[in-house]
This record gives sequence, C-alpha cells and structure tokens, in this order.
Amino acid sequence: MFEIITKGGPLMWFILAASFLAVALFLERLLHLHRAQIDSRLFLDGIYNNLKRNNYLEAISICDDTPGPVASIIQAAILHRDDGDASIRQAMEEAGQTELPRLEANLSWLATLAKITPLLGLTGTVLGMLQTLNTVYREAPLVHSGDLSVGLYQALISTAAGLIVAIPIYGAYNFLVSRVESITADMDASAWDILLFINKKKTLVQSEKQ
Repeated sequence: MFEIITKGGPLMWFILAASFLAVALFLERLLHLHRAQIDSRLFLDGIYNNLKRNNYLEAISICDDTPGPVASIIQAAILHRDDGDASIRQAMEEAGQTELPRLEANLSWLATLAKITPLLGLTGTVLGMLQTLNTVYREAPLVHSGDLSVGLYQALISTAAGLIVAIPIYGAYNFLVSRVESITADMDASAWDILLFINKKKTLVQSEKQ
C-alpha cells in the first residue's frame, strides 16, 4: 500500500487525506440523520393522546425529549396553538428553517471532496506525464523503458486513486441527501397533520361551548 502511494506521487497523500476526511464526515452525518429520523406517526400519536386530555406541558416535554426536527416543529405548533393559522404556520416554518441547516451541515464538504479528488488525480497524471517527457528530453536519444516507468506509474496510479476515492464519496453524498429529503418530507407531513388536529380541536371546543 505504501509503495503504491509512493509511486503515485505527492498528490496521493492529498487523495488519501481526502478519503479519511470523507469517511469521518459521512459517519458523523449518518449518525446525526439516524437520530433525527424518528417514527413520526408513533410520535404524533403520543402527542395527540396528551393534547386530547389537555396535557400540553406533557406534550411539550415529549417534544423536548425527542431528537430531530419533527419534534421541534410540533413543539412550535403546540406553543402557538391559541394563535391563528398564519401564526402557527409561521412558527413551524421558523422552526423548520432553524433545523434544516443542521440536517444539511457538512454535506457541501462531501460534495466538494467528490469533485476535488478526481481533479487531484488528474493533476497527478499531468505531473507524471511531465516527468516522463522530462526524462525523454534528458535521456534522448537513448531512452529506456525503465526510465519512463516512474512517470507513467505516477500518471496512472494517481488517476485511478482519484476515481476510486471520488466514486464512493459521491455515492455517500447522494445517500445522505436522500435521507435529508426523507426527513424534510416527514417535517412537511407532520406540520400539516398537527395543524389539522389543532383546528379540529378548536372547532370541537367551540361547538361544546355553544
């Protein structure tokens, strides 16, 4: 392994560092998104059971104890339950806007690494070819194949390494993006669900008063 990295030239170390950084970022995001994605249906059922009994403090406490953006949006709706629809929607939108950057944090770094590593490999290829041409110029007219192998090795190995690292990073990035989209879809569905529940509860209370 060390021999291959050495033959690939100095840029191989940057490609190797990019691969380790990508693995660290992927694992951190995977753990964060795993904690953020909850069973929203089960969570809402627990919230609704408390709201039906007017246990608002208990419902808010459940939201505090539940990780993820869905809980934050539901908590915002409960806290503004006595306001109009527009105020409730605004409160949920503000909660969602606060949570969304947390979901997307570090994803841009993964995308950047996926784009940079092939370029690093290509740069290593150019340097390897320049080294080969320099050898030809220096040793001409008696150029041996062994004299060219160093530059050619660097050119081929660096290109392969850049692609080998970039392809999994790009796949990991798209996987995490799909997880974020799934969570945001849960956020939207839960927001409409809690809004409908609050409106139905208000209507029921008003009818009972009459």
